[in-house]
Amino acid sequence: MVPERLRSFNKVEQSKKRITVPTNRNPRIQNANLSVNRPKIDKEKFEKPKSVNIAAEKQKILVASVERNKNLNFRIAVIQWIFISVISLLAMKAIDIQIFKSTDLTMKAEREYIRNITIQGKRGDIMDRNRKRLTTTIDTVSVAADPSIIKNKQDTASSLASILRIDKNLLEKQLNSKKSFIWIKRKISPSEADKIKQLKLNGIFFKDDFIRFHPNRELAAQVIGITGSDGKGLEGLEFSYNKNLEGRSRKIQITKDAAGRYYNEEKNIREGLKGDSLVLTIDSTIQFISENALQKAVEDNGAVSGTAIVMRPNTGEILAMALYPTFNPNSFSDFDRSRWRNRAVSDTFEPGSTMKVFVAAAVVENRYATPKSLFFCENGAYRVGGATVKDTHKYEWLTLKEIIKYSSNIGTIKLSELMGKKMLYDTLTSFGFGKKTDIEAPGDATGTLSNYKRWSKIDTAAISFGQGMTSSALQLITGISAIANDGLLIKPRIIKEVLSASGEIKQESKIEPVRQVISKETAQTVRDMMRSVVEAGGTATTAAIEGYSVCGKTGTAQKALKDGRGYSKDKYTALFVGFAPEKSPKIAVLVVVDEPPRSHYGGIVAAPAVKTIMSECFNYLKIPPDMNTADVVNSNTTPTTKSLNTKSSSNAAISPNENVSKNKPTSDIGEEKQVKHKTRYSYKNAPDVGKKVLSEQ
Repeated sequence: MVPERLRSFNKVEQSKKRITVPTNRNPRIQNANLSVNRPKIDKEKFEKPKSVNIAAEKQKILVASVERNKNLNFRIAVIQWIFISVISLLAMKAIDIQIFKSTDLTMKAEREYIRNITIQGKRGDIMDRNRKRLTTTIDTVSVAADPSIIKNKQDTASSLASILRIDKNLLEKQLNSKKSFIWIKRKISPSEADKIKQLKLNGIFFKDDFIRFHPNRELAAQVIGITGSDGKGLEGLEFSYNKNLEGRSRKIQITKDAAGRYYNEEKNIREGLKGDSLVLTIDSTIQFISENALQKAVEDNGAVSGTAIVMRPNTGEILAMALYPTFNPNSFSDFDRSRWRNRAVSDTFEPGSTMKVFVAAAVVENRYATPKSLFFCENGAYRVGGATVKDTHKYEWLTLKEIIKYSSNIGTIKLSELMGKKMLYDTLTSFGFGKKTDIEAPGDATGTLSNYKRWSKIDTAAISFGQGMTSSALQLITGISAIANDGLLIKPRIIKEVLSASGEIKQESKIEPVRQVISKETAQTVRDMMRSVVEAGGTATTAAIEGYSVCGKTGTAQKALKDGRGYSKDKYTALFVGFAPEKSPKIAVLVVVDEPPRSHYGGIVAAPAVKTIMSECFNYLKIPPDMNTADVVNSNTTPTTKSLNTKSSSNAAISPNENVSKNKPTSDIGEEKQVKHKTRYSYKNAPDVGKKVLSEQ
């Protein structure tokens, strides 16, 4: 490069060379002028030093330029090496980050904005037999927080606590934790969610959630049961079928943005994880009918509680299972825990006189007696094993059918003495007492029925008319349904089908016969005796329905004291169980009313409720009458022998050889014959029954 100074110098020299002195046409004048004006110059002296200075100057300029170029190149080289070093360091760091530390850094970053959670599929529905939803799952939200990004934790806790009605101090303690995710409250209401959203609190976010909803509120509440805040079943079918209903689970990642909000596709994923649905044998209409009738029976009689069950005898299907008082599963925490359980399955009571039909079935099945066989009922007082048993009325001679019709305790004791305690025990266990019913609902009670070898005489007597043993409501109606079903005991069931999430039938319950308890003929005979209970003069005329042949049995049982020392004098259990029509029973109904204070007789307290349930069910199910409505229903039994004296009773047509020996059935007893039975405690006022009498047992 040529320095600027040197270029200027050359330009001057070149310009000098281009300058020419103008010449005059007259040489003389020209010469004269020049000679006058131009001074004398020593050319050699002037030009030689000038040329030397210019060269030296050029050399100096060139040397300076080279020096400057060297410095510039050095600086450029240094800067280049600096850039190369920095880039190398950055490259090495990038390699370290991307290759050697990538896993740790990725995990660290994910912890900041990604959270792994386990989601549960939507809980399946519970439906009645016609697939009407009794319980379903609806969308809601839950509120959560990321404490790490909440600045003013005290104000946040105060604001949330006032809206959600939770403890402020506890919430503030949670917000001061080092966790990056905490639940504040699960399943909040829409109004609560709107109020929180309006506050626009930093670090507070909402998560899709679900809540169990019962559209019919109290309907079949104890049967269906309840679920907790974690979606797990706590009572009823929600508990026993929890694995089917709760659906599958899956782990997913939820992503958080800079504002602390989480985004995911959790809602869509849940739909594919939905649990199975249950189709019950319950009919919501019959359930509604039963609950209303039961509530009226309990409230009208001022009782503590009540239970009602409607069953199909030939299939074992439970059409209704009502309890009162009940509760609202949508807000179950507002009710006492004692209301949550299904008392029809889990609670037991002494069944009272309803046991008499099973004793009658045993003596008829084993041919110890016929409906027309006579038994002396001791004028209303009978001493057994040091205790005196009394009837509500003073009866003398009653037929077997009348013993059932008038519900004679003494007559039933005579039946138990006739067949013996072992046969009584075998009969009751064969009908299902003292055993679980194996229904799908939780809390299936066995009741109490001790082994006959431990029974004393008074124990045997008490058990024959339903005291000294206990039964659940489900056990009782199952046993009665066996009589209605021609002696065949059917396992009770409340689940009809189990459906997959797509609606396909995964499991279908079928009729499960347990055993043939009594013969068809015996069952028909016992049904005829039970029909007399509802006819004129029976203990449950309030259960009669015009046009229908209703069969039933009342029960009134004193409640045992809590300390086990005897029975209460003012607390009773009143019940009535029946079925209709007689020839081909379509439904069986049981109503139990606990501790009615005014009247405690089953025919007065419980029978009207059974009539209401039956009559309305007949209309709903379109069951036609089986009797001519113009017919007058009269009792076909032998007139009550309340005032029968020994003279008149001895005129009965009796064969001298028609007697019954100890615990052995008589093979020639026919329906047209009438036999007088007497036992060890009935000989005093008994009329003559022939040359031979019963030997003492």
